[in-house]
Amino acid sequence: MEFVLAVIPAFLIITVGYIGQKIVGFERKSVSSTALYLMYPFLAFRTFYENKLTVEYFYILIFCVLLCLTMIVVVKTGGKMMKASRKKLSAMILSAVFMNSGNYGTPIILFAFGTAGFDYAIIMMVIQSFLMNTVGIYYAAIGSSDEYNLKESLLSIAKMPIIYGAMAGVLFQLAAVPVPGFLMQPVSLIADATIPTIMIVLGMQLATIKRKEVKRANLYLIVVMKMLIAPAVAVGLIMLLPIDGMLAKILIILAAMPTAANTTMFSLQFNTEPDLVSYSTLVTTLLSIVTIPLLLAILS
Repeated sequence: MEFVLAVIPAFLIITVGYIGQKIVGFERKSVSSTALYLMYPFLAFRTFYENKLTVEYFYILIFCVLLCLTMIVVVKTGGKMMKASRKKLSAMILSAVFMNSGNYGTPIILFAFGTAGFDYAIIMMVIQSFLMNTVGIYYAAIGSSDEYNLKESLLSIAKMPIIYGAMAGVLFQLAAVPVPGFLMQPVSLIADATIPTIMIVLGMQLATIKRKEVKRANLYLIVVMKMLIAPAVAVGLIMLLPIDGMLAKILIILAAMPTAANTTMFSLQFNTEPDLVSYSTLVTTLLSIVTIPLLLAILS
């Protein structure tokens, strides 16, 4: 029961966003942009500034990169066996490779493991954000019928302030630069508000998803890849890397998180099967009500 209770608080906050969007109909992009561009950087800065850099950070980076590359290979193999088009294959990669480790994964880790686990989750969130805004944008772009170039991709990456927030936190820590209390207090206030805000945004996004022309075979493949194969790959990587204890459990759980909500925005921007990506986000999120508590129980 305690594992279910770890998931319920996150779902209650998501439900607030879902109901609010259904009743009021907020302009989601403005709220999402506020969280992404104004709030996330402060959370990233505080995390990297207040937590001493260790070799574990490097292992988290290696884990995330290897998980991403391995899952891309797995999805491509499955997609080619189904003779999926380039557009559908790109949509499958967006849906099955990139997990919601931010506005869904981090709160669950906080509820389940406390602040120590939360710090690990934030680090993985920053790394995943970078991967989504590089590798993710690349696959969204090549799945589009429009031309796309490397320069545009690099500009998109450069516009992500969360990266600069994380870099500033690392530099301030390494240089032992003291941040005055009157400055750190507003930073902490914004950082504390970030996770609830982006969870509400996720609820808003889920409220707008509609199933149109989504083939069940494609959806089933994504669900299997995301909810079963991804955590299995994570277990294999943990066995290869010198990672154990709480960090190992957290990385496996985050790898099993549902499809990242940001992939819906990418698919809409580049017209890369947005219905398939959006519906995959909804289905995997609903399934995680069962799978995440079960995984928490297994790893306890």
